[in-house]
Amino acid sequence: MNLNSYHLASVLLAPVISEKSANVAEANKQFIFRVEKDSTKDQIKNAVEIMFNVEVDAVNILNVKGKRKRSARGVYKKSDWKKAYVKLKDGFDIEFSAA
Repeated sequence: MNLNSYHLASVLLAPVISEKSANVAEANKQFIFRVEKDSTKDQIKNAVEIMFNVEVDAVNILNVKGKRKRSARGVYKKSDWKKAYVKLKDGFDIEFSAA
């Protein structure tokens, strides 16, 4: 692995596992990942292709704003983060239980 591959491996932080992501995966062959805030669509596409040995059709990015929370010590804000919807080409699939 060269230095560029190591950088691409750090772009994907974690898959988003939820009921909505499972429905999107079944219906549209899209998978949702939590990614670095400064990553681009090309970096995300290359990282998914290298890590899972699949071909990516499209990448959509969404910036998620952190929620405001209250506690006994006052009001604070959760950090913002970015998620990516990755659509795979026909014939490819990602199994998170096996990966």
